[in-house]
Amino acid sequence: MSKLCDYYFAPQSPFAYLGHARFVMLAKQYGVQVDVRPCDLGKIFSMSGGQPLAKRAPQRQSYRLLELQRWSDSLGVPLNLQPKFFPVSGDAAARLIVATKLAHGGDAALALSGAIMHAVWADEKNIADDETLAALATTCGHDGPELMKSSETTSVQNEYDRFTAEALAANVFGSPWYVVDGEGFWGQDRLDFVERAFAK
Repeated sequence: MSKLCDYYFAPQSPFAYLGHARFVMLAKQYGVQVDVRPCDLGKIFSMSGGQPLAKRAPQRQSYRLLELQRWSDSLGVPLNLQPKFFPVSGDAAARLIVATKLAHGGDAALALSGAIMHAVWADEKNIADDETLAALATTCGHDGPELMKSSETTSVQNEYDRFTAEALAANVFGSPWYVVDGEGFWGQDRLDFVERAFAK
């Protein structure tokens, strides 16, 4: 039986973007089944003491930019430090990922998640725009407009709400967050530890 990993993230998170490709690669390398769980980071912040970017102290905002540049350079992952469409709501994108997971499975949801993150952080696209999201889904081989319709259903919203509630229950307070064998790992900079957990 393969190992499982719950993957909690917000699609607009730059650190989720930086770690996404490596995480997917590690999961495939170790035969780990990923449960894709996009969640509402705003709700998680409000319940866990986190602050949205605009409300953080200037020194924290400055250091965040420094860290993003360091990781982008280190990983060779293209990233615009201050993209045109950011801050941006991730709700519509998250619901589209959920709809894709329900219709096409976890691997398809992972692929679309990566495309959405890349759209924000490398391609200067607005992931709060329905047409942009539909086009990204189509690029990933799906019927984008049809998936967008599905993403607006009550059942998809309920799943999104459930993932957010379960993130809070699992003591998640940031994105990305990986749970392996009941143990949580916060941040793409913890992927070395995630790999060790996969290898056990």
